[in-house]
Amino acid sequence: MSEFKYACPHCGQHIRCDAAQSGTAMECPTCFQKIIAPHAPASSDPKFILTGIKIPKHHRPHGGAGMEASNPAVAEKQFPIVAVVAGILAVVAVAAIVFRGKLFSPGPASTPPSTRSETSMAASPSTPSAIAAAVSDPRWKLDLAEAVLPDAAAAGRIAGKDFSCERATLQGGILNLRQGGGWPPALGVSIYLHAVRSSDLAGQSVNITTNLPVLPRVILRSKNDQQQAVTQNFTAGYALRVEFGQVAGSRLPGKIYLVLPDEMKSCVAGSFTAEIISPKPPKQPAKQPSRRKS
Repeated sequence: MSEFKYACPHCGQHIRCDAAQSGTAMECPTCFQKIIAPHAPASSDPKFILTGIKIPKHHRPHGGAGMEASNPAVAEKQFPIVAVVAGILAVVAVAAIVFRGKLFSPGPASTPPSTRSETSMAASPSTPSAIAAAVSDPRWKLDLAEAVLPDAAAAGRIAGKDFSCERATLQGGILNLRQGGGWPPALGVSIYLHAVRSSDLAGQSVNITTNLPVLPRVILRSKNDQQQAVTQNFTAGYALRVEFGQVAGSRLPGKIYLVLPDEMKSCVAGSFTAEIISPKPPKQPAKQPSRRKS
């Protein structure tokens, strides 16, 4: 039978199965969640990875509800209880309508419910955008053997927030991917690659695994609620793959796969075109005026 791989929709674990198992319920070997295997892909490209289907928690096997409905004895036992509860609710509703004026008369300073709701909503401060769970992005995998470099623009998660690369720059051996204008950026990452000139990286591939003794420095950049710059430095424990193309004018295209071991499990994957920024020439020391000998 032909085999194919698909990703768990809960944790992103790659699972191998036969085409004959398509559409059947399976259990993820990593998170042990029940999932439904997708149909085998038509393409034989190994980079084409499908995703399994989540099984809702309220899902029950076929026939569970039908057994109770088709059993007259069960229906007869349940009917008196439903009738009694319905009768009690009807009596309570009638009593509430009759004695509403006597039991629930409003006080002199009471506020209508609609007014209280509008006032409390106006007084409450604006809620910041929610930060998704750290394990929500299936791209977070420290194993470079399963790394996929998408052709789409570089994107991912940084400091628990959605990241989309809006500008990429290369200055010397420093690769900057950032979102938002100005510096420091609202979200971004800086990678200090070992290169004197940006053009030296053309056609090169960088593969960094977590077990190497010396790794390039990586800086994770974000801003807090007060719009103050926050940085996190990493010199070990991360996984990185960068593939550079050839220089075209003042730009260098490339692809990146970066996974960081921070608490929010930040990761960036995709394509970019970095603008090569030439280093500023060093300042010449000011000439001292010559003194004439007397």
